[in-house]
Amino acid sequence: MGCCDLKCWLIAGTVVGAIACLAGLILIPVGNVVIEGTVKKEAVLQPGTTAYKNWISAGAPLYRQMWLFDVQNPEEVVRNGSVPVLKQRGPYTYRTRYIPKENVTFNDNYTVSFLLPAGAIFEPSMSVGTEEDIVTSLNLAVAGAYNLIDHKLANMLIQLSKSTLFQSRTVREMLWGYRDPMLKSIMGLFYPYNNTFDGPYNVFTVWTDGHAYKYGSSFSPFLDKKKHLYFFPSDICRSVYAEYVNSLDLKGITVYRFMLPQSIFASPTVNLDNKCFCTNYEVTNNCTMAGVLDIKACKGAPVFISLPHFLHGSPELLQTVNGLNPDPEEHSTFLDVEPITGFTLRVSKRLQVNMVYGPSKDIKILNQVKQITMFPLVWLNETASLDDETADMIKRELFSRMGTLETVQIALIASGAVLFIFCLIGVCYAQMSFTNMLC
Repeated sequence: MGCCDLKCWLIAGTVVGAIACLAGLILIPVGNVVIEGTVKKEAVLQPGTTAYKNWISAGAPLYRQMWLFDVQNPEEVVRNGSVPVLKQRGPYTYRTRYIPKENVTFNDNYTVSFLLPAGAIFEPSMSVGTEEDIVTSLNLAVAGAYNLIDHKLANMLIQLSKSTLFQSRTVREMLWGYRDPMLKSIMGLFYPYNNTFDGPYNVFTVWTDGHAYKYGSSFSPFLDKKKHLYFFPSDICRSVYAEYVNSLDLKGITVYRFMLPQSIFASPTVNLDNKCFCTNYEVTNNCTMAGVLDIKACKGAPVFISLPHFLHGSPELLQTVNGLNPDPEEHSTFLDVEPITGFTLRVSKRLQVNMVYGPSKDIKILNQVKQITMFPLVWLNETASLDDETADMIKRELFSRMGTLETVQIALIASGAVLFIFCLIGVCYAQMSFTNMLC
């Protein structure tokens, strides 16, 4: 091969190397655009997308774990006005949200309306006992009468039905309903539940304003950890937000952990957004009490919602009952979200249901009670987590493709750069050799 031929080949190699390196560099923004487009397409709520499949029916099993508070000294409370001593019993676990959404209707304004069917199936293997276990708890009818009707009338109804401040019921009765002798109707902490619906709801099918609102199991894709995540838990009748805490590894997938801030249950004097959830000035010390939200206006029952064991609540909440031990690790609500897709891969929503009773000169069984008591009835943990099969699918369908694209980019840039440099050196050397031959 002559000198000119070698030089031509080296020049060609230089050009090829430069083109390969340039192609690798161009592939970076092009690849990002392709990935972003694919993710955003799959995040739209329409039949056939990944988001729709996870939204129409829960992808991972959703469980509701419940702990009831068993009163250890019911007679002393009524007879002497003693502080209730409570013992936590649970978990009693139920599978929920296993029924696909119903009445799904897509509208012309990029929204979809739907109903959430409610159902609960007891899971014995995930529970400490059976639904026939007996617990002693606050009498729901008596507490309701104390809060809603004239106390003289309440006392008459209590006396006629021989009701007491506390009652012993099975777990099944307390949670799902029993016939109350005073009101002659069915009462229960979550009655009615099975064969009922939550909704109707109407949500957007596309992400348009950059806000991270949640529908089903999804937030907007490409999360910014500096921004809040907004969602609507119907249990507390309001939208709330979660804040980024840290990043975790979940089955080989990096997730962002978001948690509810303390301000969600702060007193209205600290968080004005909670003003509407303070309607009983006596119970809440003129709305200065932190830790509880009055949802009577929403649910129609004199119920207060809090975090379990009055986590982040005012100290007086823990002084009117004994046996509570608030623990941020065990009682906080969190969401673990995959930041690229916006899919929630693990969640624990933890809440506590409470009712109030207090002193009354007209209700005989409350004559000896010394102070208004925020009584915890049950706390629950609604939890779901990514399974191994779904984790492998996410890694295969999303991250493996991203990894392949990144490998191609690096290979093109690296091989192109090496070829370009070596061929350029060769061209320079050949030119020098040719010059020396002329001399």
